[in-house]
Amino acid sequence: MSSSKKPVRPPTDEKIIQMAKNVRLQGLAGDDPRFNVPSRTLANVNFNEVKRIIEMGEGKTAREFFNLGQSKKFMQTMLVAEACKRLVDAGKTNSIRDLYYMTKHTIATTRENTFDDQAESDPIIEDLEVTLDSLREELHLFASNKGAMVGEITVVDGGDVIDARRMGTGGWSVPSIVEPNVIQFRECEAKFILLVEKDAMWRRLNEDKFWKLHHCILIHGGGQPPRGVRRLMHRMVNELKLPLYVFVDNDPWGYYIYSVVKQGSISLAYESRRMAIPSARFIGLSSADVQKYQIPDEVTIRLEDTDIARAKEIMAYPWFQGKKHWQTEIQRMLSSKVKLELEALSAKGITFASDEYLPRKLKDKDFLD
Repeated sequence: MSSSKKPVRPPTDEKIIQMAKNVRLQGLAGDDPRFNVPSRTLANVNFNEVKRIIEMGEGKTAREFFNLGQSKKFMQTMLVAEACKRLVDAGKTNSIRDLYYMTKHTIATTRENTFDDQAESDPIIEDLEVTLDSLREELHLFASNKGAMVGEITVVDGGDVIDARRMGTGGWSVPSIVEPNVIQFRECEAKFILLVEKDAMWRRLNEDKFWKLHHCILIHGGGQPPRGVRRLMHRMVNELKLPLYVFVDNDPWGYYIYSVVKQGSISLAYESRRMAIPSARFIGLSSADVQKYQIPDEVTIRLEDTDIARAKEIMAYPWFQGKKHWQTEIQRMLSSKVKLELEALSAKGITFASDEYLPRKLKDKDFLD
C-alpha cells in the first residue's frame, strides 16, 4: 500500500549547507561555481486554473561566479545565505534591515562595498528564498509588524498564551513570523475570518464588538496585507477550516487586495501555495451598494484616469476574465465613474457597517467569488 504522507521538507539550515557544498564541489572540480535561481519575472508566472493560484514557472537563470555580470550578485547571495545560517544556528531572528548591516562591509584592499544600500540586499533575500524553496521567515528574517487581530480564538505566540478576545482597542499585533514553531492555535469558537482593508474600519468593528456578536476573527493588514497577515490567514483557513471574507474599498486597489489574498501576487508567485487563499470571498464594498444601501452620492469619489486604467488591467487578469460576476462588478464601477471608501458607510450612521451592512451581507450570502 502506498503512503499518502507528504514528503518531508529538509530544514532550512540543511538547504543552505547543501547549496554551499555544491558551490564548493564545483570549485574543487575546476568548474565555474554556480547555482540556479528561479526567474521572478512576469514571463515566468502562470495561473493554475485547477489550484486557482498564481504559480511560478520552470524558468531559471544560472548565477555564475566567473561571469562578470553576475559575480557580485553571486557573492551577495552567498553572504546573505551565510548570515541566515548563523541566525538559524543561533535560534535568533533579525529584521531585513539588520541583515543588510550584518552583510555590508568594504571588501579588503578595495573600495567596493558588498552592498551599497538595502535596495540591493532585499532582492537578494527573495532570490535566496526561491533558490532554497524556503520562506523568508524560515530564514529567520522578519519585517516590521503591520496588522492587528481580535476575535474568538486563543493563540500561543513564542510560548505566551494570547487570548484574542481580550486584546482591547488595539488588538494583538500580528507578527511577521507566524510559522507553527512560533504561533500555535488553541481554543477557537470563530465561525469565519473577516479581513478588513483599513485600520479605521477595523477599529469601528472592534469597538462595536462585531467579532463577539457574530463569532468571528477580525483582522486587518493596514491596506495591502503584509506577508505575516497573509500567511496567518492561510494557516487559519487551512488548519481551522474557517471561511475568509474580504472587506475592502470599492475601487481598483480594493479589488487588487482581494485578488492578492485569493490568488497570490505576481511578485511573490513562488510563495502562493503558502499564502494564497483560493476559497476567499469578496464581501464588499461592491459597486452595486450605492443603490442597494442608498449611500449618499456626496460620499462617492470620482474615478481618476489611473483608477480607470488599473480597473481595466484587473479585468484582463486571467483569474478575473472568465468570471461574469466580476466583469459585471468592475464594469459597473467604470460606468458609474465613481468609487467608494469603506468609511463612506459612516454616512448612513456611525455603526451602520456593524449593525446593518455586514450582517445583511452575511445573511444574504451576498459575496463575490
